Amino acid sequence: MDICITNMKKEHIPEAAMIEAMSFSLPWSENAFEESLSYDHTIFLVAVLKGTDKVAGYIGMYKVFNEGEITNVAVHPKYRGMGIGTKLMESVIRQAEKNNIKDIILEVRQSNSEAIRLYEKNGFKKIGLRKNFYEKPVEDGIVMHFKVFPL
Repeated sequence: MDICITNMKKEHIPEAAMIEAMSFSLPWSENAFEESLSYDHTIFLVAVLKGTDKVAGYIGMYKVFNEGEITNVAVHPKYRGMGIGTKLMESVIRQAEKNNIKDIILEVRQSNSEAIRLYEKNGFKKIGLRKNFYEKPVEDGIVMHFKVFPL
């Protein structure tokens, strides 16, 4: 699978929102993506199939001082298991390094073993549990942390 990781642009939003809707029980709307892209404290990347404008996946992160919080990561079901999630994670970590981010955190559903494996494979460690963090269905969220080392 030949993909290019690039900054999310407004024209990527409809496909990202579609992937979001296929991936989460309480998905972000196109407006939520658009609003987040308008902030200067966000990093949103997309995995685009080379030779096309087709979005295969995306990742978003908010920056607050020296910390990043990954807001959402998703890969189109058709392209899962092909390493796209790993490439997105590696790319957002490189962006964190360039933006002087020292720590990255995220929450993940306790039952989402596939995502947990992806995060652990990329160096994230479980550091806590948020009881009843998720809705539809109600579920605990695992808090994970990644220590960013400078370039």
